[in-house]
Amino acid sequence: MKIRLILRRETWVLTLHGWSILLFFIITLFSLSFTNLNSFLSLNSPVPADILVVEGWIPDDAIVLSIREFKKGNYRQIITTGGPVDRGFYLAQYKNFANLAAATCVKLGIETDKVIPVPSDNVIKNRTFASALALQDYIAQKQLNVKGINLYSYGPHTRRSWLIFQEVFKAKIPLGAIASIPTSYDQKNWWKSSEGFRVVIGEALAYLYVKVINWKA
Repeated sequence: MKIRLILRRETWVLTLHGWSILLFFIITLFSLSFTNLNSFLSLNSPVPADILVVEGWIPDDAIVLSIREFKKGNYRQIITTGGPVDRGFYLAQYKNFANLAAATCVKLGIETDKVIPVPSDNVIKNRTFASALALQDYIAQKQLNVKGINLYSYGPHTRRSWLIFQEVFKAKIPLGAIASIPTSYDQKNWWKSSEGFRVVIGEALAYLYVKVINWKA
């Protein structure tokens, strides 16, 4: 019996032109994914809803836009969420973002009985998860008959918040998402400014962390 240590096989390999074409497609795919990253994260997928949930930490200009959405969407209630303010706590009249956002909505013309602040616990991490839990507990305690919820958040943070809220509510209530438009950077060319690059890349990494490692983040 012969023992063979070497076997000759015929293989196919890419030529220089083949590698060039493959590299071109890889670069093109990466460029398209990179430039559309902000659009992907800034999820806009509303559902028929009677409740608009506004994340209370979003900037004032985003609060203004959420009020416009409330008026045109014929919602019956705004619910604001959020934990303790992370700056000026000892000087601020409102100690958490839920109450701060609710007071802002009232100041901007929304009737007091249509705005409900639902503060969350003071946590070091998992703040969005804490807000989602607080909202879920509030709806259960008050036995609210909710037809649907649209979550209003800040630009590229929206998809991550929506994912976490979805995991908490587990499809018991239809849950959509609406992303405000940040004014601090150009949405189409976000990578051309330090603010846009910092926000979008940071939110992309945070979304991957939530999606792959820990959705309670």
